[in-house]
Amino acid sequence: MPVSSYVRNRWIGRIGCLAALLGIMNGCHTVTNAPASPDALLAAQSPGAASSTPPGGEVPIEQSKVLLPPYRIEAPDILFIDAIKIVPKAPYRISPQDTLQIRAAGTLADQPINGYFVVEPGGAVELGPAYGKVGVAGLSLEEATEAVENQLRRLLKQPQVSLTLAQSVGQQEIAGEHLVASDGRVNLGIYGGVYVAGMTVNEARRAIEAHLTKYLYDPRVAVDVGAYNSKVYYVITEGAGFGDSVSRFSVTGNETVLDAMSQINGLSRLASKSHIWIARPAPEASGCDQILPIHWDKITKDGETATNYQLLPGDRIFISADKFYAFDTALGNVIAPIQRVFGIATLGVQSVFAIQHPGASVGIGNSTHF
Repeated sequence: MPVSSYVRNRWIGRIGCLAALLGIMNGCHTVTNAPASPDALLAAQSPGAASSTPPGGEVPIEQSKVLLPPYRIEAPDILFIDAIKIVPKAPYRISPQDTLQIRAAGTLADQPINGYFVVEPGGAVELGPAYGKVGVAGLSLEEATEAVENQLRRLLKQPQVSLTLAQSVGQQEIAGEHLVASDGRVNLGIYGGVYVAGMTVNEARRAIEAHLTKYLYDPRVAVDVGAYNSKVYYVITEGAGFGDSVSRFSVTGNETVLDAMSQINGLSRLASKSHIWIARPAPEASGCDQILPIHWDKITKDGETATNYQLLPGDRIFISADKFYAFDTALGNVIAPIQRVFGIATLGVQSVFAIQHPGASVGIGNSTHF
């Protein structure tokens, strides 16, 4: 084998080994304008969930979006929970400040008993001037009905009493926004916490209702996502030597590249229009991320939609810095220390000359005046 061919083959082998080593170190990256369907990625984010795919299995773009799988709740999402039906479990024990609805037949004509009565802090209800008070705190509704009848028999012959609970002070209303805490639970006040992380909205609703059955009879609640805080995408902008910026935005299922750019008020003067892409994490099993180049001028000036991709959870939009500005900044970083050193040296020379030659002046340049 000729020496030149031997050397060339050795260098090719070394380059191949170096490329393989860099591939191992940096992982796998696929650069494509039309990669495979995102179903695998979506399925990895939501196991067992199906999604729609645009015709041809291409990457979802502005005019052919996919439906994301059912939303999986995670911290720090905010859920809106509203209790539709809250009935305390029997036997309910009456508490001070509860409101009772009491109706009685056979009462005095000028002092009927038909209305709402608040249980006093001492535990009694005032039935009227002629009937007095009767203690009901700590009693069940049946026991309270019997106690009111016994009180009325002191004055009436055959009273008939109907007593129901109109409002319970110990019964907490469940309505409003509830934060999913870092432990994956939502706090329902006196009813405790419920684990909802990783669940869909319907699964969370069933879990909350099952938890409330410990305290309530056949509870019914409505659950919805009030703030999508756990599924996000990122916009990363190179600062041409002045530091990179990272912005974080929620994914609701309809965002595109243009939507993301509008969130950061477009490209800065330091940004390169020709070096923008999406780095899309792949499922853990595949081990190969996707790089989706973005053609900014075609999206904006020409109205093309081919690279106005639909954004998925975890996407990173990377905006490179303009090479001219980056070079200018790098050059300035190199020259600035040198200028400072020469400035300090010049100042030192002038100071020594001023000490040695009092009254003389030193000019900067080629001429010195004495």
